[in-house]
Amino acid sequence: MANFSKPHAPRFSVEVYQNEYLPEGGREVNAIVTVTSTGGGTGGGTAPAGAALSPSAVPGQAPSAAVVIMVDCSGSMDYPPTKMRNARDATAAAIDTLRDGVTFAVVAGTHQAKEVYPGNGRLATADAQTRAQAKEALRRLSAGGGTAIGTWLKLADRLLSSADVPIRHGILLTDGRNEHESPADLKAALDACAGRFTCDARGVGTDWEVKEVTQIASALLGTADIVADPSGLAADFTRMMENAMGKEVADVALRLWTPVGVEITFVKQVAPTVEELTDRRTEAGPRAGDYPTGSWGDESRDYHVCVQVPEAGIGQEMLAARVSLILPDPAGGTPQALSQGLVRAVWTEDMAASTALNPQVAHYTGQAELAQVIQQGLDARKSGDMDGATAKLGRAVQLAAASGNADTAKLLAKVVDVVDEATGTVRLKAKVAEADEMTLETRSTKTVRVKK
Repeated sequence: MANFSKPHAPRFSVEVYQNEYLPEGGREVNAIVTVTSTGGGTGGGTAPAGAALSPSAVPGQAPSAAVVIMVDCSGSMDYPPTKMRNARDATAAAIDTLRDGVTFAVVAGTHQAKEVYPGNGRLATADAQTRAQAKEALRRLSAGGGTAIGTWLKLADRLLSSADVPIRHGILLTDGRNEHESPADLKAALDACAGRFTCDARGVGTDWEVKEVTQIASALLGTADIVADPSGLAADFTRMMENAMGKEVADVALRLWTPVGVEITFVKQVAPTVEELTDRRTEAGPRAGDYPTGSWGDESRDYHVCVQVPEAGIGQEMLAARVSLILPDPAGGTPQALSQGLVRAVWTEDMAASTALNPQVAHYTGQAELAQVIQQGLDARKSGDMDGATAKLGRAVQLAAASGNADTAKLLAKVVDVVDEATGTVRLKAKVAEADEMTLETRSTKTVRVKK
């Protein structure tokens, strides 16, 4: 028990932001749940009062992890030839960022998956010697063949499953479309890997499919991004690996318990990105369900929970939902509740109270709509519906401006000419660089937090 008070065990806290007041007949309850993990091995800091400690970390030493880097080696990686060189350099930089003792492997991905290092279905343990050997093996990487990403993921899963560690992570780089397997094959591979490891996915250049890369990251609870210029890969891979090395606790679930008569409308992550979790629920006993959140380091994330409560009279109140953070027991015993928060419903005849919008709920409702209208606008543009694209992207400009999402506003300004951001009046640009359009689509789900 002693290591619970050490600074290297992350502490989790849950805060609930909501307007709990409903008018007579009101049934919809919305809450933003902020989950914060502090005091892990990387960032330090103290936990808020009442936060529970995670027992998974050893004092003075981050929990062990396993990482597989999957590098696209299909024929298109030779165009231009610097692309393959940049990919090799980026993978070498990521290997240099591995902590001593972390196990790792490198996979070359084409229409089949091949272990580049260490080989024979094993993982190597990171130290000065294995890092040097891995970088030597990278020099032999060459481009040729097709693209079947599902096979890369299945090999990564086999390698990672051989490691008895809490944190299992993949990094995947592709420069092209997944042309040598069907969408159903990729989805089957993702379904098989979901919950077994997390994976960050990157598209390099502009010849890959945004929806494929974001689908991989979404299914495996990682990040997705574009590296339009291959020379930026090394810096991006280093950041990704530093982030992976900062993870302390894996497989944390958001557990939602609701009383009889309460129905869950949706559960979604809303910061740092919008991620729909409603359909990922696994049952966890009577009236309770778990939603996966992946692995955590020192960080904070926001979730939007929306439930329907039964009708009640003025003056009545009820617990609408209990939100807990749950850490499974690796030995299969009782999972540990790390922290919890309550969502309430109170019926009132005070119109001012029942119609007030909670600022957090209002903000994230706008951010979720922003992500949606960008996707719809870009899809309309691709299909030739210019009026639809103008309307949707104009609404996106309006939402980005109103919420202070400056990064998204900048990306939108590369696709449309903004006439009036307050009203969302825009004109589609006649010529848009492919990289600019793909960057907007890939980063459309990134949100900004509420200004406190």
